[in-house]
Amino acid sequence: MSRSSAPQHSAAGIGPSGGLRTEHDMLGDVDVPADAYFGAHTARAVANFPITGETLAARPHLINALAAVKQAAAVANAEIGALDRERADAITAACTEIRHGALHEQFVVDLIQGGAGTSTNMNANEVIANRALELLGRRRGEYSALHPLDHVNLGQSTNDVYPTAVKLALDGQIAELLGALGPLREAFEGKAAEFADVLKMGRTQLQDAVPMTLGQEFGAFAATLAEDEQRLAEARLLLHELNLGGTAIGTGLNARPGYRERAVEQLRRLTGIPTLVSSPDLIEATQDVGVFVQLSGVLKRVAVKLSKICNDLRLLSSGPQAGLGEITLPARQAGSSIMPGKVNPVIPEAINQIAFEIIGNDVTVTLAAEGGQLQLNAFEPIIARSLTAGLDHLTAGIGVLTEHCVRGIAANRPRLAEIVATSTGLVTALSPTIGYETACAIALESHRTGRPALDLVRERELLTEAELRALTSPASLTGRPAT
Repeated sequence: MSRSSAPQHSAAGIGPSGGLRTEHDMLGDVDVPADAYFGAHTARAVANFPITGETLAARPHLINALAAVKQAAAVANAEIGALDRERADAITAACTEIRHGALHEQFVVDLIQGGAGTSTNMNANEVIANRALELLGRRRGEYSALHPLDHVNLGQSTNDVYPTAVKLALDGQIAELLGALGPLREAFEGKAAEFADVLKMGRTQLQDAVPMTLGQEFGAFAATLAEDEQRLAEARLLLHELNLGGTAIGTGLNARPGYRERAVEQLRRLTGIPTLVSSPDLIEATQDVGVFVQLSGVLKRVAVKLSKICNDLRLLSSGPQAGLGEITLPARQAGSSIMPGKVNPVIPEAINQIAFEIIGNDVTVTLAAEGGQLQLNAFEPIIARSLTAGLDHLTAGIGVLTEHCVRGIAANRPRLAEIVATSTGLVTALSPTIGYETACAIALESHRTGRPALDLVRERELLTEAELRALTSPASLTGRPAT
């Protein structure tokens, strides 16, 4: 390729060593590593956005989704006669390889980038084009034979490719999150069954309330996770409305008739998601990021509730001597460099921190969504990074919580029995029989003297022993059927 008089940009620091090839874009010549599959546009993006050091390669779901979109587009364009079969087949083969894990290291642009995702789209176009050229027996960079924009990006724009790929990537990540939540819920359900007969004191505002079973407490954890599974499934469905085929702003300019319908049909086939549909208003769909705001809110809900559960686990296991000490969490590592024998609740603490991150990410997504203007939201890259990171971290954290914490939790039965026996919370169960004022007097005297409330009831002969047993039986106190 000839060199122009425009300033030359070197990308020699990108990718493996082994010489350079020169590519050209609208700004001039760019040197690219000879053995790289990306090209000039990607090289400029790498130079422009050295932001996080976290590249597309860290998001395989997004790379695979980009390849699926490009493959669907190539097949659709071939079907309507916009792209010759030889080029379409080469693009399809390259995309298939990428979707099976090949060349992911060639996706080198930073996840945070200007341009509404243009650098990501260009990176995909160039990698696919250069691999397709190889499959045609051509050299990388020989774009006269197959061009990243004229052929790989035919009938497309970043503005419909990028959000479509992000939605597909998020769909896959939600599936993985649901796959992690299920075993965690089942682990809590197992503990609920294991602790079904363990009586304990419930607490409100960190003060003794009324009795319950430890099984009921853990059963509530399972129930709240089941609710979150439902909310995630609902949010996932909203991702299936696509603006592919809308091109730049939703008018479909440069996409031939029939392309949109065929491209979405191909995506359904490639992804195995039968509910993918084209938006009824592509202009609205191109500028609107409400689905990402919705998903971020649901993800925050899951994270907040999980964090609350982890707070409870830390409280219930606190001590062990000077705290509640009602349950024991599995010991995973030494807890202190100075205090011998100390063991900390490190797994729940990790989940807390993931939740903090997701809550912060939700603010980022909200501001990015609000910041869009007119026919496009330019801030989808930070939305995508926030959501994909949160999903990755939460999925991994839930797996750790399940395997390294919940399944190994044990009940401190003697401690729980002792707390129940001495708590004034038992008086609540007697109040309908002995009266509220009398019950208050018993509770206050128990607090003052340290004597068990039931002993004071016996001493005053307020109830017979049979009445006491009936009113304070586990079935009466917790609403559980007698066994």
